[in-house]
Amino acid sequence: MKKLEKRSIFCMILAVLLLLSGGIFTYRFVTKGGTWASFPSNRHLYNNGILASGQILDRNGTVLSTTTEDGTRIYHKDKTIRLATLHAVGDSAGRIGTGAQTFFASKLSGYNLLTGAHPIGGNRNLFLTIDADVCAAAYKALNGKKGTVGVYNYKTGDIICMVSSPTFDPKNPPEIEDGDETYDGVYLNRLLSSVFPPGSIFKLVTTAAASETMDDLYDRTFQCNGHFQIGDTTITCSKAHGTLSIQDALAVSCNCTYGQLALELGANTLNHYVKKTGLTASLSIDGIHTAASTFSFSDDDAGSLAWGGIGQGKDLINPCAMMVYVGAIANGGRAQLPHILSKLTTAHGLSVGSYSSGSTGQLISQQTAAQLTEMMRNNVVTNYGADNFPNLNICAKSGTAETGNDNKPPAWFTGFLRDDEHPYAFIVLVENGGSGSTVAGKIANTVLQAAVRAN
Repeated sequence: MKKLEKRSIFCMILAVLLLLSGGIFTYRFVTKGGTWASFPSNRHLYNNGILASGQILDRNGTVLSTTTEDGTRIYHKDKTIRLATLHAVGDSAGRIGTGAQTFFASKLSGYNLLTGAHPIGGNRNLFLTIDADVCAAAYKALNGKKGTVGVYNYKTGDIICMVSSPTFDPKNPPEIEDGDETYDGVYLNRLLSSVFPPGSIFKLVTTAAASETMDDLYDRTFQCNGHFQIGDTTITCSKAHGTLSIQDALAVSCNCTYGQLALELGANTLNHYVKKTGLTASLSIDGIHTAASTFSFSDDDAGSLAWGGIGQGKDLINPCAMMVYVGAIANGGRAQLPHILSKLTTAHGLSVGSYSSGSTGQLISQQTAAQLTEMMRNNVVTNYGADNFPNLNICAKSGTAETGNDNKPPAWFTGFLRDDEHPYAFIVLVENGGSGSTVAGKIANTVLQAAVRAN
């Protein structure tokens, strides 16, 4: 009798495990079926390792990538567009893991739970939010320099421009040997998947923290003698700026002022505001997860804390996350999250999917956003030169991130257009670029002019 009871209990355990495993399989089949079906070993969908299904188009219907019936992948006829859109479209070998050909293979194959995936020659058209011509303008403006350019609509979330350099022609992919500096990081989308020292663009975060915690910030003055000492650490500026308001300090990017602010704010406040702005979170771009920025401030090392508030030291920032933050400044403290997918249709134009994104939530207060907007506009008028951005109501902050090596520092330029018809936030990073406003600012103007013309 006891043996029978033990066997019954054992059978019940097996039955529960069977039901549980069946439930897990069903759940994963529903949520991951498209990924399973689109695995490169599936000869039903792949021909010689190439996904033989669907087209990839830009927001205007320009075909960026398509497949012939024999499984040949064909790219846009213009080489500049192929180079500029590589990291958005992807390559036939699947080395660009975040490219649409690889990451959205299940959508291109037309997979669904009832019919599975379409065979070779599938009929899905995947429209991206990017504008191929704007991306081409960004690629040409980078002029072979390593870096990234991003532009997105902070009201709709559409990514208009996503360019990463170095790049290569997917129509004629090169043989890349290990250690080849020309193609260093070429398979990485620098806008989404990389982090870099932020330099002075981080002062926008320090300003927000001070604005929301210091009642007298806009009535105060700060003194800059060109340097100040904190223990064994010397905080230096490009020159002695004299007496400054906080608006003046941001415009001239005064390190002494922002080092002092960081010390007054303290590590806990800075850590809190970095987290509040969303910079340390990983964003989901239609399922593609961005690299998370890293910041860690401590009161135990006053010198490092001061440099951290300036944007130097061990801070690392993801370009896409910073672009979203300045988009929130432009939009009253919150913005739409970026996305790259626009719509999915059949070969006959019947819509089978449309895509949008949620909001960031309130990253900073409306009052702080308004104050930062005016200060960033003041930066352009008094420092960068409004004439350098003709017909653009641009609000911006430059950054030059010292890295401590022999190369030129990374050059940043970020901001937004204060324009209801063209609500674009942008980020430009040029590795080893030097001056943020001069090098990256010039690229920003070229790309924004193209984006405005395209709309």
